[in-house]
Amino acid sequence: MATPYFTLLHTYLLELGFDVHHQDGGANLLVVSRPELGIHHLVLGCGEPLLIMEQYLLELPAPDCSVYQRLLQKNRDIIHGAFVLDESGRKVIYRDTLQLDILDRAALEAVLNSLALVLSEFGDELIEFSKGGQQKLEA
Repeated sequence: MATPYFTLLHTYLLELGFDVHHQDGGANLLVVSRPELGIHHLVLGCGEPLLIMEQYLLELPAPDCSVYQRLLQKNRDIIHGAFVLDESGRKVIYRDTLQLDILDRAALEAVLNSLALVLSEFGDELIEFSKGGQQKLEA
């Protein structure tokens, strides 16, 4: 059964113009997109007390320390959220969390705008990493 937080989150996402691809009220899970912002299949899970948001960005075919270092350095520039790696160390994911009991539309919108900004500012460099290039993200 969906929690009140899940219902509120769903409402906010629709108000913000997101397309809902999947919703599971029992698992309190949503998958949404807004292509004009570069957001595709963002997964949002209401696991009280937190809202966890993750978007898979790319797989690193040739990861090395310099790529990891640049991703960590770019984390400092991200307003909300961060680049993280999955257990394999090859998949780069954008991840953020919010506290559900104080969730409001403005806070959710700020996280989503941060993700859109990251994708617009660093998209070319991330694409280069996905091709195995060692081009460094611009400082």
